[in-house]
Amino acid sequence: MSAAEADPPTLRVVRGEPSDDELAAVVAVFTALTVEPDERPAENAPRSRWSDRASLVRPPVRHGPGAWRASTF
Repeated sequence: MSAAEADPPTLRVVRGEPSDDELAAVVAVFTALTVEPDERPAENAPRSRWSDRASLVRPPVRHGPGAWRASTF
């Protein structure tokens, strides 16, 4: 493949001198934007019970005899 047959560059720096890290970040963002929706990870994928924050929420305290004592459990 000769230089004349090569594809033109997809990105071109018009102004400034970005570092390698900055250029890599821009390429990563544009690559992520061009991924087809079928290739993206599912946002509603089932989560592990280990990472479920619902277990951290205390159940409501019930009213009635002895409720004040049961509220500490």
